[in-house]
Amino acid sequence: MKSIVIAAAATALVAMSGVVSADQKLAQKHACMSCHQVSKKVVGPAFTDVAKKYKGDAGAEAHLLGVIKKGGKGVWGNVPMPPHPQVSEADAKSIVTWVLGL
Repeated sequence: MKSIVIAAAATALVAMSGVVSADQKLAQKHACMSCHQVSKKVVGPAFTDVAKKYKGDAGAEAHLLGVIKKGGKGVWGNVPMPPHPQVSEADAKSIVTWVLGL
């Protein structure tokens, strides 16, 4: 029990410290953070809201990979997400995995 409490506290400290994961750095590198934030809606939805919406959806990863590469519209309002074909498959998959894990 004590180790669970310590692990939870360590996780909370990392989250509060502003430490940025490698996958979040990928999202920054590809300008995702210009329209999205982790927990706040900007132009597009907060990544935590995306994770909640697609939680338990077996097709979420494939769908979101398509949205990154081809763009999307109508799911989160009237503002479309432009396509980002320059993002490699590996980077897109890492970003989607990170977002869905939030």
